[in-house]
Amino acid sequence: MLTLDNISTSYGNISALKGISLQVKEGQIVTLIGANGAGKTTTLKTISGLLCPDEGDITFRGKSIKGVAPHKIAAMGIGHVPEGRRVFPRLTLMENLELGAFTRKDKSEIKKDLERVMGLFPQLKGREKQAAGTLSGGEQQMLAMGRALMGRPKLLLLDEPSMGLAPLIVKNIFSIIEEINSQGTTVLLVEQNANVALSTADMGYVMETGKIVMSDTADKLLVDEGVKKAYLGD
Repeated sequence: MLTLDNISTSYGNISALKGISLQVKEGQIVTLIGANGAGKTTTLKTISGLLCPDEGDITFRGKSIKGVAPHKIAAMGIGHVPEGRRVFPRLTLMENLELGAFTRKDKSEIKKDLERVMGLFPQLKGREKQAAGTLSGGEQQMLAMGRALMGRPKLLLLDEPSMGLAPLIVKNIFSIIEEINSQGTTVLLVEQNANVALSTADMGYVMETGKIVMSDTADKLLVDEGVKKAYLGD
């Protein structure tokens, strides 16, 4: 579904990604783990067009998306839930969700997707007119995920969905991620909580200083001694 081939991305003179290659197969949950500054967020921004790679190519469903504008990439079926949620705080919950469907014209199907989002995130139900900035951190994370789902993405990019959330809420968020995946959406997940990420994912990639240093099935990475020592607190 998604292939990154020898991608290098920089911020001015600073090289952030140094020739990374990875694959996300349809139907999978794939996770990128690594320390702060490893290049995980840069990878997602490069996929969604917010950054343009200096070298390499990105293909999504057989077509190159390198250099394509972000709104066009979103319309092609890639949804991005950014680090820190980035909801529009002064807009209502409903307005935020409606903005997620900005590339669509199928009103009856949009209504169905609103119902689906409320089914996935029942905590948001009945609060449609509430300003998004007044929601709790966990509720804002749910809203950001719901907003991305309103675009009907084939591939959902999730950047640090557990950041700043209590353990019980993290557990809830990740069970919803599994539910979204079971409903047919492929997921590429960036997550500092390597334990919960690898416990959820099918496949994992380990990033260090802009390079991918290891990749394997998630269950094998969970028991790898190097990964356990560096990322799992063992």
